[in-house]
Amino acid sequence: MGSGTIGQSWCALFLAAGHQVTAYDPNPSRELEIRAFVSNSEASLRALGYSNAGSLTDFCFTTDVVKAVEGAQVVQESAPENLALKTQLYRLIEPVLDRKSTVLSSTSGITLEMLQTCFFDPSRILIAHPFNPPHLIPLVEVLGNESTAPDLIQWTLSFYEGLGKVPIELKKSIPGHIANRLQAVLWQEVLHLAKEGVASLSDIDRAIVNGPGLRWAIYGPNQLFSLAAGADGLEGFIDHLGPSFQDWWSAAGHVELDTDTRQFIKRNYPSVDENERRAIQAYRDHLICRILNEKKSENRVAPGDHLNPPS
Repeated sequence: MGSGTIGQSWCALFLAAGHQVTAYDPNPSRELEIRAFVSNSEASLRALGYSNAGSLTDFCFTTDVVKAVEGAQVVQESAPENLALKTQLYRLIEPVLDRKSTVLSSTSGITLEMLQTCFFDPSRILIAHPFNPPHLIPLVEVLGNESTAPDLIQWTLSFYEGLGKVPIELKKSIPGHIANRLQAVLWQEVLHLAKEGVASLSDIDRAIVNGPGLRWAIYGPNQLFSLAAGADGLEGFIDHLGPSFQDWWSAAGHVELDTDTRQFIKRNYPSVDENERRAIQAYRDHLICRILNEKKSENRVAPGDHLNPPS
């Protein structure tokens, strides 16, 4: 429900996984865009093992949101980040939803509590926020609360695992969820460093790609910092580098996305034409697939992924 960039990506994944998909958008031209996206994503999804990648046999499109959800078991809502619009859509679809239907919102900025006010029965909606592009990146951030139907969070986690995703459950509602907040903080420091003349935007990108970014595809910062201290683990890391980190946190920059910053970005980061943009995107998707397949070829849980907090 909603067929922009995120919705199109979800369509490609659901079809590749063998599901019947009805896409809704008020703009009829979206149908051709979805069909093109599904076709263009076939190679990447086949590389990841989805045998139905590129198939449009089980696809249909409608500009009628009520028809779109009739008989649906799952509604993946990816409408624009506008609460009034989402409210209008939810009020239209709720009377015709199957009793066991689940609505999963891709929203990144609207809280679950706000979405639940749009429903007479708030127990059937959860947040299931993907990371772009959803058809390739495994992460899905899932959030329910005390109003959510019993067992629906676990069902949702299992649903996405069945699609080959890596869902995580958020225990608390917070704007931006987890991954977006982390990359927002990083980007703010990137812009601060560039505006302070420490390095160019392009070179800061290179520093990330050829430094910590390589490690982040394997482990998160807690595990990496624990490894860095050897047998002393994370406590040893804090003992050794904690004071430096505290200084860096205190000196972290604050940047507003105002006219000055936007003009700075425009002057200092090169724009590309459509052909080059597509080439960059294809290269990104190709390497994402190679990384994911390399991790999958290990055919085992990564050492450390099983770790839980001490009881």
